[in-house]
Amino acid sequence: MKTILVTGVAGLIGHKTAELLLRKGYRVVGVDNMNDYYDVKLKEYRLNTLKGNPNFRFYRVDIENFEALKVIFEDNEIDGVINLAARAGVRYSIVNPFVYVTTNTLGTLNLLELCKDFGVKKFVLASTSSLYAGQPMPFKEDLPVNTPISPYAASKKGAEVMAYTYHYLYGIDVTVLRYFTVYGPASRPDMAVFRFIKMIDEGIPVTVYGDGTQKRDFTYVDDIAEGTVRALEVETGYEIINLGGNKPHELRYLIELIEKYLGKRASVVYKPFHKADMKATWANIEKAKELLGWEPKVSLEEGIKRTVEWHVENRELVREISL
Repeated sequence: MKTILVTGVAGLIGHKTAELLLRKGYRVVGVDNMNDYYDVKLKEYRLNTLKGNPNFRFYRVDIENFEALKVIFEDNEIDGVINLAARAGVRYSIVNPFVYVTTNTLGTLNLLELCKDFGVKKFVLASTSSLYAGQPMPFKEDLPVNTPISPYAASKKGAEVMAYTYHYLYGIDVTVLRYFTVYGPASRPDMAVFRFIKMIDEGIPVTVYGDGTQKRDFTYVDDIAEGTVRALEVETGYEIINLGGNKPHELRYLIELIEKYLGKRASVVYKPFHKADMKATWANIEKAKELLGWEPKVSLEEGIKRTVEWHVENRELVREISL
């Protein structure tokens, strides 16, 4: 039984990836610092879906803490690392850029250094479509993403480059996954899908930055987890691979779907477009098809339906979550 270290295991992608690994017969060592960037109750909810499994072991540790991470590597024979721990959020990265560098870039360096020291030869790194700002669509992995427009994107670019260095110097097999607007049940409260469902359900006006015609390549979390595990199981050398829905949708269409499945109308307040946001995202996923045999299965319509159903079933929890 192989043991996989999953960082950010209490996050949306982390808990779904760990869940899939456990179903496939892996042992999972989960790491999360359980920070309060958003309501910890949501992280605890996700973590509780994993804790009953005998092949799951959890450490409350920050990946910025090299010595604490080292103890985890000493106590467990790690066969591969999936680094999903990150400070997320484009807008907040402008307010507090320092924590994005210490977690996203330095934290990744800590993990790579320990992989080198303990002979771990497989490393999967979560990156972001935010790096493609200003590039022609659909976004291909070989585009020159050298001009990130937010500290968040810059910190992720730093992690990608550091991972390449450790591949080059020490032969670590690295797969970098650039995710595109991941959503699903129990997603982050600062993301549009969770916010919009909660606000529409509770009769709170929805704020849209821009006119609602901006597009996102929404990708359902179960599809993302599947692609992430496939990346773990394939030797790539060093590759950057997009995981996206491959079908951009306007934000106003997202709101229409939520209205449909909730059976409630939204009150929308429009505000100026934020400078650090992207007008549209669209993933070219040919490399994912070729190298991972992966493509998304869940449409936006089906994914929003499932997410709204989860919301309705967990209204008591959702009401306690602050936005």
